[in-house]
Amino acid sequence: MADGLISMLLDRLASATYEYIGGGVKLVLNVKEDVEKFTRTLRVIQAVLEDAEQRQVTDQAVKIWLDELKDISYQMVDALDEWNTAILKQQVEKQEREQNAPVPPNKKVCFSSFSRCFCFGQLSRVIHHHKIAQKIQGLNDRLTEIYEERKKYQFLHKELGIQQPQQPQRPQTASFVNMSETFGREKEQDILITKLLGDGSEEKKGLLIIPIVGMGGMGKTTLTQLAYNDDNVKAHFEIRKWVCVSDPFDEIKIAKAISGDYAPSSNELDEVLQCMSRSIRGKKFLLVLDDVWTDDPKKWEQLKVPLIQSGAKGSRILVTTRKLEVANMMRATPNMINLEGLSDEYCLAIFNHMAFSDGNVDEAFGDISEKIVRKCKGLPLAAKTLGSLMQNKRTMREWKGILNSKIWDLEKVEQEVFQHLFLSYNDLAPTIKCCLLYCATFPKDYEFQRDHLINLWMAQDYIISKGNKSKGTTGDAVFDNLVARSFFQDFDEDLKTGTITSCKMHDIVHDFVQFLTKNECLIIYHGEETISESNVLGDKVRHLTLRYVPEGPLSISSYNCKNLRTLATFDSRITTIDPNLILQLKCLRTLNLSGNSIKELPEEIGELIHLRHIDLSYNEDLEKLPDSICGLYNLSTLRLRCFYGGLKNLPEKMGNLISLKHLEVWLCVALEFLPKGIRRLTSLQTLDVCRCGGDNDKAFQIGDLRKLNLEGSLRIELVGDATDKSEVEKAQLWDKKLFHLTVDFQRQTNNSSSIEILNALRPHPDLESLNIWDYNGTTGPNWIQSLHHLRFLSVSWGTECELWPLGKLECLETLNLSGMDGVRKVGVEFLGLEDQTSFRIRSPPLILFPKLKQLHFYDLPNWEWEGVEEWTKEDSEITIMPCLSELTIRHCPLLKALPDFLFKTPLQTLEILYSRRLSERYQKGNGEWAKISHIPNIRIQRR
Repeated sequence: MADGLISMLLDRLASATYEYIGGGVKLVLNVKEDVEKFTRTLRVIQAVLEDAEQRQVTDQAVKIWLDELKDISYQMVDALDEWNTAILKQQVEKQEREQNAPVPPNKKVCFSSFSRCFCFGQLSRVIHHHKIAQKIQGLNDRLTEIYEERKKYQFLHKELGIQQPQQPQRPQTASFVNMSETFGREKEQDILITKLLGDGSEEKKGLLIIPIVGMGGMGKTTLTQLAYNDDNVKAHFEIRKWVCVSDPFDEIKIAKAISGDYAPSSNELDEVLQCMSRSIRGKKFLLVLDDVWTDDPKKWEQLKVPLIQSGAKGSRILVTTRKLEVANMMRATPNMINLEGLSDEYCLAIFNHMAFSDGNVDEAFGDISEKIVRKCKGLPLAAKTLGSLMQNKRTMREWKGILNSKIWDLEKVEQEVFQHLFLSYNDLAPTIKCCLLYCATFPKDYEFQRDHLINLWMAQDYIISKGNKSKGTTGDAVFDNLVARSFFQDFDEDLKTGTITSCKMHDIVHDFVQFLTKNECLIIYHGEETISESNVLGDKVRHLTLRYVPEGPLSISSYNCKNLRTLATFDSRITTIDPNLILQLKCLRTLNLSGNSIKELPEEIGELIHLRHIDLSYNEDLEKLPDSICGLYNLSTLRLRCFYGGLKNLPEKMGNLISLKHLEVWLCVALEFLPKGIRRLTSLQTLDVCRCGGDNDKAFQIGDLRKLNLEGSLRIELVGDATDKSEVEKAQLWDKKLFHLTVDFQRQTNNSSSIEILNALRPHPDLESLNIWDYNGTTGPNWIQSLHHLRFLSVSWGTECELWPLGKLECLETLNLSGMDGVRKVGVEFLGLEDQTSFRIRSPPLILFPKLKQLHFYDLPNWEWEGVEEWTKEDSEITIMPCLSELTIRHCPLLKALPDFLFKTPLQTLEILYSRRLSERYQKGNGEWAKISHIPNIRIQRR
């Protein structure tokens, strides 16, 4: 983790420090020179960190040296934070002084965190230069000592080009397999062999590449060996070659291995590839490339081209890898086999096979065996390792000792299981390592929310934006990288976009990251951990997680909290926070107190100047936030979700949170309004709910959205009938690059006003997802046809509104229409046509709803589908819904029939639910059944 921490600090020094100390200000004690010297020294030390981090496992002195280096780095980050906080405070005070002054209409007020236009001449009145400068100088002196001390360890220097740190040994593999030691995988084996023996119809161009992807120890190589040695596979291919590729990807070595006896002595790439090509020319071959790590397409293409050109039709390449990027690079994801965990039954079979070498399972240990195997969580390598560990243990005490131990305390597990994971870990970039290790702060089986996890990484400064990339974009790349390398599993996807929104971590991977962070991340289960253990860890603990804290005050006075950067609670019922505890948490960056019963937050929280992330969600008894929270100038995320009662107002000076990027108030049902000051938060990117309306001068109005740089998702709630068109137009939503917009009219009663407001809410033309709720206008928005990128549209509970012309929305994929009492027909206007005559022959041909895949009608009590009966394919050049695959009609009692054009669409799923007339018409055995019988999935249900 030291390498990642140092990389993060160097990034911050490079991107921000000179903004702190620039402007020509002469600072006491030569701060600029001290910071520059610190940076130079740190870069030299960084060059030996790779070797140091590997040696710390076996060399305690090196570990102590690294711990001291990390401690200094953390302190330097905090010193920079103090400097930055003082600047931000000065900016806020300047902002407040100017707040009441008139601002020229065309003048923009800039509140950049490191603005060079800020008057540094006034800085000395706010920042105690001497104190911060002395701290930086002291850290510089300590770092110099660390720098000198490194010499006695004779670390290998990765930048010299002569001595390279020795990489962890990657195990070599061969094609031989012991069938008696393999259990499970029959299903995957059948699928793989079917792909290998296929007739080649799956091949679009060249030979078929089949990747097997999964985390280390999951059994990818074993599955490949089983298929490679199958008798039918042997008979099917003229040539079979097994190459253990590993890392680095050596094209010459691989080509020579494929050439076999024909391999030349020369290492000239062209000559080697020519020999390889001749050795397989015209022959149907099976090539196994086991343990591929590189996703460099240049290296792969050099090898791929002669393989494609030389082999006979039906040749196959079977690739095992831990990285999804490899399958993507080979353009082989359609044929990919994603290997997941074995069942407990098969893991138990592996365990017993290894634990009882004579084959006779001792029934006395049966129950304990099953409990030990549950620790494996489907990982075959773990079952095999734990089983072999038990071979010489024949007493109940020994077995229970293993059962009750932490898995990473077992030396054999560390050597055999964790070593496999070390390979994947060491392949990560330093900053991504930090992000992965931060996951050790969460309990096992925790469901990570993508955006939430990224914000937590940002709170620790593990993710630094570079160039024109936002931190969020960089965070998405880190998350996807960890997904692609099998560190995460059990994915949930957004049904609209297919993006992974949440995931979990395999228990063994969680054990691994806890092993790597056991001195820095501590999870305490109330009543289980002892105080003595935490005292041993002392000030090394940076991230503390508490579980199952009972109802009552939060008390961790027995722990050393002064260096904590994360304090989180899970499954707890805390009611009060001791102000003295808060004052100990001077370095805290993340405070997660969600899901408790907190009644009041101490004012002292305003002293925690480093705080970036506060989560107080699901604290229903919390009625207000302390005003001091508005002095947290570094705060980036404030989560206040799901306050079903209690919280009615936010502090008036919320506008002072100058760094706030994410404000989440979803389901804060008692929250009357947002404070007016929020309009000053020009860094704000996420405001999940904007509650607008009323004539309160202290309330945030919808027009104030214009000042915010929102992106992503936004929900607008229009409270009462006080919002007018002119106020809505001020918001200039068309200038906000939102992906998803929800507009909730909250059952406003004025029809004409609703129409004007909806028209004034014209969003950015790149909007992809739109929800409109409780709209009672009689016509649709006049901008709907301008949304050329709209993919998802939902319109719900519009009492007066009829359907709008939507057929010409060229990107629309999903359409949900529900609760619309005013809809009486879905005719040609809905398709985007003027009248019935529009169906007649026309040029050029017209496609309506060209990309629509899912169409859902719910709770339309007055609707009959009409107006398209005259259309037939024979006399029209119009195509309707050529991609439609799913149609659902629920609670539409007056609907009698479906239009004939629907039966010509490629429907795969049809659901008719609680719509009596329609259900009777298309019931199986009735006259109209023939029209829908070709649809694979039909569900018809009457009330």
